[in-house]
Amino acid sequence: MDSETIACGDSLSDRERQVLGLLAEGYTYQSIARRMQISPHTVDTYLRRIRGKTGVRSRAHLLRLAIALDDSTRLLGAEWTTRRVETDLVGSSR
Repeated sequence: MDSETIACGDSLSDRERQVLGLLAEGYTYQSIARRMQISPHTVDTYLRRIRGKTGVRSRAHLLRLAIALDDSTRLLGAEWTTRRVETDLVGSSR
């Protein structure tokens, strides 16, 4: 993975990083969609945007990008999703 592709990864939105992180953790499109409470089509849209921004074409390269980005910054994976849901639940009970 070249440094230019990794640099392009810095332009990803929080949601795109979250999808990429969950994909790297082994979640399927369907399970990512359930976890993020979005449709599988939206997951696919996020991944297409990631591919467009980075030039990455295959799922294997997406995983390599996720690992490279995770080494330099923390991706927003399942841990972030859980904290967000817990925060939303606490916030809604007030």
